[in-house]
Amino acid sequence: MSDIKISIVIPTYQEVQNIPLICEQVSSSLDGHSFEIIFVDDNSQDGSYEAVKSISDRIPARIIVRTEERGLSTAVIRGIEEAKGKYVVVMDCDLSHPSTAVQPMVAKLESGQNDFVVGSRYIDGGSFDDDWGFFRLLNSKIATWLALPLCHIKDPMSGFFAFEREKFETCAHLTPTGYKIGLEIMVKGEFNAPGEHPIHFKDREHGESKLSLKEQLLYLRHLRRLYRFKYPTISEFAQFGIVGGTGFVVDTLIYFALQIYFGLGHNLARAISFWPAATWNWIWNRTITFTHREKSKHLTQWLSFLATSLAGFAMNFGAYTVLTAYVPFFIEHKFFALIIGVLVGMGFNFMMARIFVFKQLDDEILEEEKEPHHLK
Repeated sequence: MSDIKISIVIPTYQEVQNIPLICEQVSSSLDGHSFEIIFVDDNSQDGSYEAVKSISDRIPARIIVRTEERGLSTAVIRGIEEAKGKYVVVMDCDLSHPSTAVQPMVAKLESGQNDFVVGSRYIDGGSFDDDWGFFRLLNSKIATWLALPLCHIKDPMSGFFAFEREKFETCAHLTPTGYKIGLEIMVKGEFNAPGEHPIHFKDREHGESKLSLKEQLLYLRHLRRLYRFKYPTISEFAQFGIVGGTGFVVDTLIYFALQIYFGLGHNLARAISFWPAATWNWIWNRTITFTHREKSKHLTQWLSFLATSLAGFAMNFGAYTVLTAYVPFFIEHKFFALIIGVLVGMGFNFMMARIFVFKQLDDEILEEEKEPHHLK
């Protein structure tokens, strides 16, 4: 067994100016504690390797240079796999995360108060630099709000987090996308008492931010995967409903266009507009909602989707007709009957789509995805 207590994992790319500074800060903050610093570098070729080597004789730091793989999330995973300490702390190399918070965060793990701790900007005592502009703050807040249902902390976007190394083995099928690997570990691992420690988030002094529009789009993709993992049925239903909403817009536009520009009667227009709208829904449900399910032949699946959609429409119309014919409240408030009809039809379509149109993958594949897994 290693006698190292804390492993600090720091992903880097062209951070040579910050490496000596963060090593000194961590060493000063953890004086008297056994620790190691693991830099995982994406082949910066800027002197980072030499910088760590020159420090390693007096500070327990080492560097892993990756030449075949890129990305912050996979770098963090590699560092965690290499960690020898009982506790792992992940932090950025840009000096935005205060090293003085490392020991208090680990103390919360040692006491059993929490089993996953993030350095938080959004709890009492937390803060960030005053020069954050409105749009940067708004961007951060929106990204945070989108992730809140996945966990029970106020700053799920934090890249500064700590947990016991053994807990990493409980993480099920990690699929790191983008830069928020801490959120994925917290959601997919067996962490029952996540907590936060207040920090002051400081803007970087050297180098350039790696956050780009591409990374933000990857974050949205990442969130979708995590929602599907934690709330599989609700997530599918929400996406199915959103796709159905866009299909309703397509249906309505074609319905009116056929009457205005081609002079068709409303009944014929209604009969025709259903088909392209249903096809639209099938395409986007295949592309977005049920990407993780079996991909059968296009024609077979399309026809199956149209058949279930027709049955759903019949239930929609039937519910509306019955309610407006026999229930006094809905006779007076037909719009509410319309809503109920839509929900009944959508619920039926959703169940049929899950069971008959977009079938589950084989049990063996599903079991593989549920097994604890980390990149090797």
